[in-house]
Amino acid sequence: MLVGSKPRRVAVIGGARIPFARAHGAYASVGNQQMLTASLKAVVDRFSLKGERLGDVVAGAVMKHSSQWNLAREAMLDSGLSPETPGLDMQRACGTSLEAAITIANKITLGQIDSGIAGGVDTVSDPPIVFGREYQQLMLRVFRARSFGQRIRPFLGLRPRHFKPTYPGTGEPRTGLSMGQHAEQMARTWKITRAEQDELAFQSHQRAARAWAEGFMSDLVVPYLGLATDNNVRADTSLEKLAKLKPSFAADGTLTAGNSTPMTDGSASVLLASEDWAQSRGLAVQAYLTYGKVAAVDFVGGEGLLMAPAYAVPRMLADAGLSLPDFDFYEIHEAFAAQVLCTLKAWESEKFCRERLGLAKPLGSIDRAKLNVKGGSVAVGHPFAATGARIVASLAKLLATRGSGRGLISVCTAGGMGVTAIMER
Repeated sequence: MLVGSKPRRVAVIGGARIPFARAHGAYASVGNQQMLTASLKAVVDRFSLKGERLGDVVAGAVMKHSSQWNLAREAMLDSGLSPETPGLDMQRACGTSLEAAITIANKITLGQIDSGIAGGVDTVSDPPIVFGREYQQLMLRVFRARSFGQRIRPFLGLRPRHFKPTYPGTGEPRTGLSMGQHAEQMARTWKITRAEQDELAFQSHQRAARAWAEGFMSDLVVPYLGLATDNNVRADTSLEKLAKLKPSFAADGTLTAGNSTPMTDGSASVLLASEDWAQSRGLAVQAYLTYGKVAAVDFVGGEGLLMAPAYAVPRMLADAGLSLPDFDFYEIHEAFAAQVLCTLKAWESEKFCRERLGLAKPLGSIDRAKLNVKGGSVAVGHPFAATGARIVASLAKLLATRGSGRGLISVCTAGGMGVTAIMER
């Protein structure tokens, strides 16, 4: 080991986030750094960490400006923590902040640090808009010029086409397809119906609305810029309303705006520590982060883009000596209702589990009553890099409220990857 000789348990103390907002709305005037600072500061305030030097802050964003190359450190400097706290930028698409939590946990268990914050943020409302490579090269020639004449000459080559901006997108570079188009392919491969997707989306909204009404979110979410609750949750939606929506990614498709995650702005952070560190500060342990696993699939070669968790989870279960039914809560990121349903169907498939996972029998089914019990990303929203930290904080509170138990986390990501974890109490 790099430091310790005996692994230490990693405690999840708790987390906080700002309300998740539909893109181009409540948070249109701010960017990644302001929002990440807000969730970090919320954790600092909640756990009385002002002026404290933590071992590390690991956080990131999927869509960020080139000037935000040190985003985690810059946000940390405004959070109230000691300036002696380091910051590390991380990016694994939608799994970013779950990966950040696993990274902090690994450092704690090895004894490299005693405490740290994992976080994530994303804004669709403040994206980097750049110009093409031809214009970039022209401007670099100006920058490299040694004389006035050399600086002027490149401008003579300017053409209207140079001023056509390039907008960021979420399409896969190797296929040219959007994530939604890939999810449509998965739904067809696994024969997931529109009705099944709408039912899961309806359930997500109902459970999220109930969580807000019951006060579950009260200490997990802090008001920000006049917004006090997630503004995508639709308590009044119905299966009838969802059924009227048009397909979003194919004329004859089954994915709609209602059963897919909305474009969302927001941030979330979570505090992890050793038991001794928490005890010395009188902080209660909500849960323990005990296992983590990542996987990737060949989505260009035929596997579904968002199917990597279907591979990561069984490998992680083998590490832990557990089976799929051995959980009290299942937190499966709802990139699309179809993605969740494809994953569940894969685990129930004898053929998939034998041929793809090398298992003698199906991984099994889960109790749907234990799935995303406080709502999922379809209802709450999905600021790409923030979702993992949202889930870790929410699951930790669920386990603490229950008093004991075990929870499974599964997050699919762009690039055909998946990040998974197990939390226990």
